[in-house]
Amino acid sequence: MPFLGLVILCTNVSFAQTKHWTSARPDGHAPINFMSDHYHKKGEVMFSYRYMPMWMKGNIQSTKDIADGEIYNNYMVSPQKMQMNMHMLGIMYAPSDRLTLMLMGNYTSKSMQLKTKTDVTFTTKSSGFGDMMLTGLVKLVNKNRQSFHGIIGLSIPTGNIKQSDATPMMSNARLAYPMQLGSGTWDPVVGLTYLGQSDKISWGAQSSYKFRTGSNPENYRLGNKYEILGWGAVKASNYMSLFASFSYSNTQKIKGSDAELNPMMMPLFNTANSGRSQMDLGFGVNFYVPKGDLKNIRLAAAVTLPVYQKVNGIQMKNQLAATVGIQYSMGH
Repeated sequence: MPFLGLVILCTNVSFAQTKHWTSARPDGHAPINFMSDHYHKKGEVMFSYRYMPMWMKGNIQSTKDIADGEIYNNYMVSPQKMQMNMHMLGIMYAPSDRLTLMLMGNYTSKSMQLKTKTDVTFTTKSSGFGDMMLTGLVKLVNKNRQSFHGIIGLSIPTGNIKQSDATPMMSNARLAYPMQLGSGTWDPVVGLTYLGQSDKISWGAQSSYKFRTGSNPENYRLGNKYEILGWGAVKASNYMSLFASFSYSNTQKIKGSDAELNPMMMPLFNTANSGRSQMDLGFGVNFYVPKGDLKNIRLAAAVTLPVYQKVNGIQMKNQLAATVGIQYSMGH
């Protein structure tokens, strides 16, 4: 696996034998768009807020752009562009040096512009609370400035999957699968994170898998998702670090279908057009306050761009994603 190869490469670097990996430096956290990247010492608490917009525009078939005219050969409506805005709140608490608990919740708004075969343009919107995530981070090793911790989590189906809006066809039409706010199923997550540091640089890698279980009340199940992440950061000062990152994800097709979605109406109503693989490159900055009245406050920003995406059937094309956030630790 690429993840294990990266770990083996990094572990061959020699470090001072008496030091541990630590989060108490500007590059002590991963890029702000990555989750479950670090743990805490016993009694520590961390609060976080992230704003995460994402933009999609146009459509692709497999890996190539597809024009509206080709889509209209089989469907009545073609998606044009979509924006998602997510506000995510999180809290981390360490009941022991070995275990850190994390709870994440979000409020999401989505907007999608579409065009009919008869050249009518309209917009649909959805908003509300998404699925919550409860995670345990288990420290396995912290030695020679390198660290491993396991990830065991559960996605809780608090997001609504019956979002509807007015369209030219109906006054209260069920919206496409990507416009829904949750999965509707209880979904376990497992993973492993590796972290490493030297005096001036840090790096990390994470591999995770989300399992979708059963079927939701609308008789479908989202696809399982595998993800691998990697990042490297330069400690520019005691207050700031700069980083670069990559991520690869593979999401399987939706199983089953929502009976209220006519698969002949538009590509995103047809579950054959679901599941994708994608690679992103990212960059950004982390700011950390190590002392004074604002001690342990972190401000961070990240931007990610897709460099490869391959979809099943016809789907919207990802354009850009960004994250800005603030984190505050107590008892650190």
